[in-house]
Amino acid sequence: MSAVLTTTQVLTAANALGALLSGVSAAVGLARPRLALPAGESPTRGTDDLVLAYAARAVPLALLTLIALAVADRGALVALLVVGGLAQVADARIGFTRRITGMTVTAGALAALHLLSAAWFAAH
Repeated sequence: MSAVLTTTQVLTAANALGALLSGVSAAVGLARPRLALPAGESPTRGTDDLVLAYAARAVPLALLTLIALAVADRGALVALLVVGGLAQVADARIGFTRRITGMTVTAGALAALHLLSAAWFAAH
């Protein structure tokens, strides 16, 4: 057995971790909406709506991405990574406009990972 990982294996693992991070973040946000806010800000009805909307998108997308990665369905995977990447771009923008540094950086990194991975999987 070779100790060298292929690009496919590395991208599969990285995107699986990214999908898990997004799905778990959504679940944590549902349980503790205050974590989605800048320091010192109190939750409101709008906060509750924001975390519900995030979870409604993030959880199914994370699950479908994990399934596509597991069954190695390239067509479905590329489409899901593009959708997930674009959703992360939107999340990064929300984090930036709300001054939530962790959300901005994490979502930006996941957007780059998903979109660059989609391009790689589409080409290979």
